[in-house]
Amino acid sequence: MVGTVMEALRHIKAELATLLDAPTIRALCREMGYRWRTRQLDPVTTVHLFLLQILHGNTACSHLPHLAAQRFTASAFCQARTRLPLVVWQQLLRRTSAVCEQTTHDEGRWRGHRTFLVDGSSFSMPDTPELQEYFSQPSGQRPGCGFPVAHLLALFHAGTGFLLEVLVAPWHTHDMAEVATLHAALRPGDVLVGDRAFCSFAHLALLRQQGLHAVFRVHQKQIVDFTPARPHTASKPQATHKGLPRSRWLRQLGVTDQLVEWVKPVRLPVHPPVWMTPELFAALPAVLCVREVRYRVAQAGLRTQTVTLVTTLLEVDLYPADALAELYHVRWQVETNLRHLKQTMGLDVLHCQRLVGILKELTVFALVYNLVRMVMLAAAKRQRVALERISFVDALRWLSTARPGDPLPPLVINPHRPDRVEPRAVKRRPKPY
Repeated sequence: MVGTVMEALRHIKAELATLLDAPTIRALCREMGYRWRTRQLDPVTTVHLFLLQILHGNTACSHLPHLAAQRFTASAFCQARTRLPLVVWQQLLRRTSAVCEQTTHDEGRWRGHRTFLVDGSSFSMPDTPELQEYFSQPSGQRPGCGFPVAHLLALFHAGTGFLLEVLVAPWHTHDMAEVATLHAALRPGDVLVGDRAFCSFAHLALLRQQGLHAVFRVHQKQIVDFTPARPHTASKPQATHKGLPRSRWLRQLGVTDQLVEWVKPVRLPVHPPVWMTPELFAALPAVLCVREVRYRVAQAGLRTQTVTLVTTLLEVDLYPADALAELYHVRWQVETNLRHLKQTMGLDVLHCQRLVGILKELTVFALVYNLVRMVMLAAAKRQRVALERISFVDALRWLSTARPGDPLPPLVINPHRPDRVEPRAVKRRPKPY
């Protein structure tokens, strides 16, 4: 049963299956300086069993002997998983992501640009002293109640849904605290799309310095006024200037489309944001030319009726306001991707009781998620439908149950329901006892 996953991947992408075969895993372990004794649960078997465990919804370790048709105890597998260093799992994820990144060069480009979605989320884990000390938990709970909760920051490719980077941090961590780390996965000309949590002068200026573009929703505290030649506040707003925007108006591009100049915040005493070094903050420009766009959402059932965007894509001929609104509408796909990770695959609650185990578990979740996405991409090309219409659940089920020699069958195609409205409520409530 363990080898069937590799055989199934070989039908999809041979290069991806080669990364997970026995010679490559052994060579990677030696490269990372890990040595092992000859035993049943060697590094190759351990990696394949962990993949199989996540493919089956992060099932119990005692279930794996039945899935793999082998004889070993749950304790033996846990010890084998503990022995394999974290760096081996991380290198497997990086090399698999590199194979997936080759697909992002041509797939799903938006007006010639590679587009990426960033968003934060969270997941829970067992209540152990080590995890409580590192991650902590939401405030307002009674002592002894609740579980440790981790902050998760993910970077997805918009066209294919591949998970390129995933970062974990303690619960009380803002999305902006680690977003600069994700920039290393981007290339000049790429477009980063995010919600209002990522909108700030420092972040926009930093992206612009690296040759990257951004489309963010304007932060709720930012005042935006589309009146031509309107006044603006000085660097140090006075009481008489309250209610005026801090940006300087430059040019009108449409009724609710304009070029403005954002001014670098003045901090007294002078100190950068907590996620930037003083040298990096000092190197940012004093002003930044950006574009502000506002549009209305006329669809019934949506919570937001008016959306204001800020972007570094200034050319109105190349990037009309309608195209920017459509691009930001695609941002909701990141919520669907996170739902697949947390609900469909079971990332919402992890099982390991130590920090290094949680990091390994999260790494394998990201690895398996990308394998399923590769299956979906192959099915979409063969069935000649859009990628987002291929069922993620059906791709996951086929990859977990495929038999050796079985080619990829036609997968379930979800009905085309654009802008479908569903109530954001849990109808089937959990029992109180």
